[in-house]
Amino acid sequence: MQADGIQFAGRHLIVDLWEAKNLDDIEVIEAMLRRSAEVSGATLLDVQLHHFGPNQGVSGVALLAESHISIHTWPERGYAAIDLFMCGNCNPYSAIPIMKQALLPGQVQLAEQRRGVIG
Repeated sequence: MQADGIQFAGRHLIVDLWEAKNLDDIEVIEAMLRRSAEVSGATLLDVQLHHFGPNQGVSGVALLAESHISIHTWPERGYAAIDLFMCGNCNPYSAIPIMKQALLPGQVQLAEQRRGVIG
């Protein structure tokens, strides 16, 4: 990939969602991961999620041919930590509206790290 004259392997987005909902709903989270991969232009290989029990969090990953999307939730804090790492022609930013629609956060914090910077 290349942007702003910089060549790199991929974009890694770190997304913190606060005051979020549906953080213990594994079905909502799985659908969100699948749709996020789709709208980003990624090739979904598998989704693995673990629910820690009623009213407890969910952790998991969507494995992509272009890397991954991971999520860890804390319903008791209204918080979700999400990583989106994608290479190739994928656009991880396209997934953010899907995540906001599914988890209804009051606040979103976003940071980008370009991975594998060349030169």
